[in-house]
Amino acid sequence: MSRVLVIIPTYNEIENISLIIQAIHELPHPFDILIIDDNSPDGTSLKVKEIQKSEPYVYLLERSGKLGLGTAYILGFRWAIEQQYDYIFEMDADFSHDPNALIPLLNACKDGADMSVGSRYIRGGKVVNWPKNRILMSYFASIYVRIITWLPVADTTGGFVCYKRATLEGINLDRISFVGYAFQIEMKYAVWSSGFKIKEVPITFKDRILGLSKMSTKIFKEAFWGVLQIRKNTLFSRNYYKTLKK
Repeated sequence: MSRVLVIIPTYNEIENISLIIQAIHELPHPFDILIIDDNSPDGTSLKVKEIQKSEPYVYLLERSGKLGLGTAYILGFRWAIEQQYDYIFEMDADFSHDPNALIPLLNACKDGADMSVGSRYIRGGKVVNWPKNRILMSYFASIYVRIITWLPVADTTGGFVCYKRATLEGINLDRISFVGYAFQIEMKYAVWSSGFKIKEVPITFKDRILGLSKMSTKIFKEAFWGVLQIRKNTLFSRNYYKTLKK
């Protein structure tokens, strides 16, 4: 059976971490879980260590502080590649990403996609419990990204994603430069511009119930200007993000 890893970055997710791990482990396919904690003052990492005593397939990487979502995932990607996982997920800890959707996202990659994206903005996808202004901001952000980059993905900012290991090996991760909201856009663009196939899978996105949102105006600003930089990167170098064979 293929080896699958779910990477979950955390900062102050003490209310959610036990519940999300339990929900993933109740799925019909075995998923290993890697928690990357940015020194949460609420004791998230201590809770994970407690869980590890009875859950041998839960792993933990601790960092010194809030170093950004993008750097957390890059660290997780490198760890997953070293450990020879076949499929690697990005997922939030707060249940905005439904654990049940892990299965169709995994199946999409098994059926030929190099990257599958949980999409709010294709037929069958939806957003619940979000204020209308935030839904509109997210929706039009994706339209803006597609206009600038030509990226053929409806939900360009979504963070519920599955990769084949070969896809991540084919991306020069050293060239992924954004750490916040723009990271999700840059990874999709890097995959697509490197010639890999992306498939969107409809999901229902729910706003968190427990804990506090990490979204901020600064993150949106990074995404707005970051998209222009991402497009600029490949204007004169089509293989900018691609790992070139030696």
